Amino acid sequence: MKTTETKEKLQRRQRRVRQRIFGTTARPRLNVYRSKGHIYAQIIDDTKGHTLAAASTLDAALRKALKSTSTIEAAKAVGKLLADRAKTVKVATVVFDRGGRLYHGRIKALADASREGGLQF
Repeated sequence: MKTTETKEKLQRRQRRVRQRIFGTTARPRLNVYRSKGHIYAQIIDDTKGHTLAAASTLDAALRKALKSTSTIEAAKAVGKLLADRAKTVKVATVVFDRGGRLYHGRIKALADASREGGLQF
């Protein structure tokens, strides 16, 4: 399979997921983006278009503590950090947006860690 076909399939899945998932003020959207080397997560209020909290493997606190930024352990650390930041902005429940990726591996690890940190979805 060509790289362009893979990217097109991912974009199609992203559009399909985003048609169904919408973050409100009461339940913002937890968006996850995974690249080859890093993982990023944001809590977004789609009605206002504001990012309420964000965490990634590029954060200074995590970058020093992690051996590698592309592992499941790194995703767990990002999930815990995001849950802590969500508590500071008083967000308890979210809608999970996996960004067209399978709920497996690093995406699942981030979701489980954020649940352990106190987020509900």
